[in-house]
Amino acid sequence: EVEGFHPNQILSILYPNDPNIHPNMALTTNHLSVDHRLLHHLIVHQILPTGGGYAKLSRMQVFIMWCILSKIEFCFPLLILKTMVRAFSQKKSVLPYGSILTLVFLHYHIPLEGEISTKLKKEDTYNKSTLNRMG
Repeated sequence: EVEGFHPNQILSILYPNDPNIHPNMALTTNHLSVDHRLLHHLIVHQILPTGGGYAKLSRMQVFIMWCILSKIEFCFPLLILKTMVRAFSQKKSVLPYGSILTLVFLHYHIPLEGEISTKLKKEDTYNKSTLNRMG
């Protein structure tokens, strides 16, 4: 429980045209506005990276959307740590936040020789085409 967080309230913001939506339903992105789809895309690729299943919203993703839309601060370093621990404990998982960690390592002059770099894919950047694909 988080003070001020009411799942029905954020769901009425995310799904204004569906009065029957409730927190126990499977939530999907196809009925979100373009702005909310973009926010969800940023969350699942940058803030709370997942390995797929981008068409559905998790409770944590909805909570983070509420925090951002309501301008509620949350502890991003703790979120990163918990996400990394969860990824490490899964059998088939890639360590998340590679781009952020690389910047931190470079800032503190941690040598990265021998590491294999990966170039950003076209779909990892935001442009007009990316936004059009979101609806």
